[in-house]
Amino acid sequence: MSALTFTAGAAPAGRGQLALMARMALLVLVPIWVFSGGFVLIEPGPYEALFVIVVALMLIAGVELNPRTRNLVVAMILFLPAALIAAAQVRFNPVSEAVLYSTVTLFLLLTSFVSANYIAEAPFSRVRLFNSAYIAAAVIVSAIGVLAYLGFLPGEDVFLKFGRAKATFKDPNVFGPFLLYPAAVLLQRILLGNGRQIAASAAPMLILFVGLFVSFSRGAWGHFAMTAGIEFLLVFFLVASGRRRARLVVLAGLGTAALALVVAGLLSFEPIRSLFEIRAEVVQDYDTGAFGRFGRQAYAAIMALNNPLGQGPEEFGHYRIGEDPHNTYLKVFLAYGWVGGAALIWLIAVTVWRGVKSLALPSPNRLALIPVVATFIPMAIEAAIIDVDHWRHFFLLIGLIWGITAAYDRMPAPRERAALP
Repeated sequence: MSALTFTAGAAPAGRGQLALMARMALLVLVPIWVFSGGFVLIEPGPYEALFVIVVALMLIAGVELNPRTRNLVVAMILFLPAALIAAAQVRFNPVSEAVLYSTVTLFLLLTSFVSANYIAEAPFSRVRLFNSAYIAAAVIVSAIGVLAYLGFLPGEDVFLKFGRAKATFKDPNVFGPFLLYPAAVLLQRILLGNGRQIAASAAPMLILFVGLFVSFSRGAWGHFAMTAGIEFLLVFFLVASGRRRARLVVLAGLGTAALALVVAGLLSFEPIRSLFEIRAEVVQDYDTGAFGRFGRQAYAAIMALNNPLGQGPEEFGHYRIGEDPHNTYLKVFLAYGWVGGAALIWLIAVTVWRGVKSLALPSPNRLALIPVVATFIPMAIEAAIIDVDHWRHFFLLIGLIWGITAAYDRMPAPRERAALP
């Protein structure tokens, strides 16, 4: 398969050693960069700084630009001018802040593109590299959230918000969804792994589940249920067969029972039970009325239709209600105009389509793709009730799907084919 590269033309022989050193450095730095995505109390943070170094090393290393990722560039090209025009429409915020907000979105799009091309060179092993770093970050972050919630860590104002765990994030509703992709990876290892892999995955899975629970994020709870269900069905019908399917049913039953016992144990504590009863209501006062979530969304839809150039980022709350509509699909039209919003929504739709279409094709890389698709589809649905346009892990998942699908026919090394990513 032909491919472009980050460097123009072939590298001189004298640069070969430098390129090799850069590739070796990437094996260390890329996991550190992914790991840093779990620590976002300050912005810009380590994630942004490390990404700049990662890009520089990829330029030196001559990492391929896979032609199958070019539509990511199309999305960025369509997005940028539309976002800048929309930033000029602001009435309440400084134009400089609006431009900065749009620049952050473009930066996150770039992380998808760079991740996709790095993964496409060797999808199975590179996804395993990403997964190891992401799981490590998620387990540590989840442990911080749980310990802070239980009062074993000082600084409630740092790790808690509204009585809910947020750990090293700014909001519990970001902390909870951050844990879902590593949970999906661990779930696949439990479903398909041997006894040693199941034992090694069970403890971190439990830590992530408890962290997810004490985030008290309704969206993340529903997301977890959908991800687990989608992943089970994909593994059941696309990977397992015969006696293995019966084993999957048994494991799923045992796992569900174990998690139910964990929930029952947590609910035995009065403060947890009281907050759970409030958060577990499907529709809350926050959602209803002209100034509730759904009322704001209806008003935002009208404003989006009447502003083809957009009104700029963070403007909606100044007009009537004082809070965003919490619907990514409406927000991007308001913040970036019709063209910029359509570019982002098109990207999400194409990402889902690429993932689903590729899963229908047999490939050893299917095991790397299943947890990502099982996580991303519910996240795309969740985007209708929450803002995901600045979630680092959302764009990382886009990069994973595009990278795996761009090289879906690129076979893993023989020793990796029977392994799990």
